Amino acid sequence: MPKLTKRFVDSLEAKDTDYFAWDEELPGFGVRTWISGRKTYVAQYRKAGRSRRVKIGAHGALTVEEARKEARIILGDVARGEDPAEDRATRRKSITVRELCDNYIAAAEAGLIMGKRNLPKKPSTLASDRGRIEQHIKPLLGNKLVRDLTLADVNRFIKDVTVGKTARIAKSDKKRGKSVVEGGAGTAARTAGLLGGILTFAVHEGIRPDNPARGAKRQADGSRNRRLTPHEYRMVGKALKAARDDGDVDQGLHGIWLLALTGCRLGEVEALKWTETDAHDGCFRLADSKEGASVRPIGKAAFDVLAKIERRKDCPYVLPAARSAGHYGGMARAMDRIMTRAGLDDVSAHTFRHSYASVAGDLGYSDSTIETLLGHTAGNVTSKYIHRLDSVLIAAADNVARAIHGFMTRESLSSKAAGAR
Repeated sequence: MPKLTKRFVDSLEAKDTDYFAWDEELPGFGVRTWISGRKTYVAQYRKAGRSRRVKIGAHGALTVEEARKEARIILGDVARGEDPAEDRATRRKSITVRELCDNYIAAAEAGLIMGKRNLPKKPSTLASDRGRIEQHIKPLLGNKLVRDLTLADVNRFIKDVTVGKTARIAKSDKKRGKSVVEGGAGTAARTAGLLGGILTFAVHEGIRPDNPARGAKRQADGSRNRRLTPHEYRMVGKALKAARDDGDVDQGLHGIWLLALTGCRLGEVEALKWTETDAHDGCFRLADSKEGASVRPIGKAAFDVLAKIERRKDCPYVLPAARSAGHYGGMARAMDRIMTRAGLDDVSAHTFRHSYASVAGDLGYSDSTIETLLGHTAGNVTSKYIHRLDSVLIAAADNVARAIHGFMTRESLSSKAAGAR
């Protein structure tokens, strides 16, 4: 057996099966070459009649000498009667929920946690996950050992978030900014879903054999089923007009009109670029959405709103930031201001989206058409597909937007808008 050196380890080639090369200078220290060609340093020893092996680290991330030094420590522990492999397994199974959350986020940032369509989680999703972890999971469960967590603990966690135990006003990263942490059934349901995913990660990592979040009782998020009535749409329309007369920020007002008339998500409207708007074909060609790239049928009433917006030469966004080339970041605050003015404090951006779908249903459109209007994965369309069905999809989007615009302004609906497809 040769002494392991960088040149020797680099020369090891992949074979049809994994194999080991052992160091002549330090018995028990070796390198494993995988079928893929990846190489991992290990320390191997016998304890209580059993052969045990401890992974030290990957070749490249560690030099040979760094791995050899670590192997000496491991094998020295064995000589003193310890069992490093068993100790590592015990430590892994004794981590806290706080540590597990940190490991989960690190894995997600490395692209190892899959989200929708089996793709790595998006930065926006990771930001939401971090917020829910820091604001709810760690304060209530962070110090508990993962292996000791029970279904009763998860149910208690859901109850505590629902009643607002973690609700508070905290400082944000922005200068003189603040972050309002809210509770409620919706927050509890979504955070419990994330907790379940984190605990599934724990199962895959061998930290515990089961997921205690399975079977947890999550309340229905009533706010997600809220829809606007024609009268409430009119209240929003009046609030928008009054806010415009009072000099409110144009980006926020235009953004709310677009939310109402398109059924798009808040982030899709906030970050919408002019290059993604296609008035000729009656659609938005979103380069990135919650479902990935998406072609969204859009009604004429929404394009009428876009026509009123002055394009800024130095900014590609429909709703530009006031003092940078980025997009406007105040849609959530604008929503709060306008909904408070309208007396509709329980209305969110998602309420507009759900209401848009409900109006489409009222007009007689099928579930598959509504899914396409909303850009859901099941109903999403490609650029080629939307050209083929423009007479159905774009007419549907036009009728829905026209109906909602009529509610908000009390303008009469045309016979075309009232007709169902």
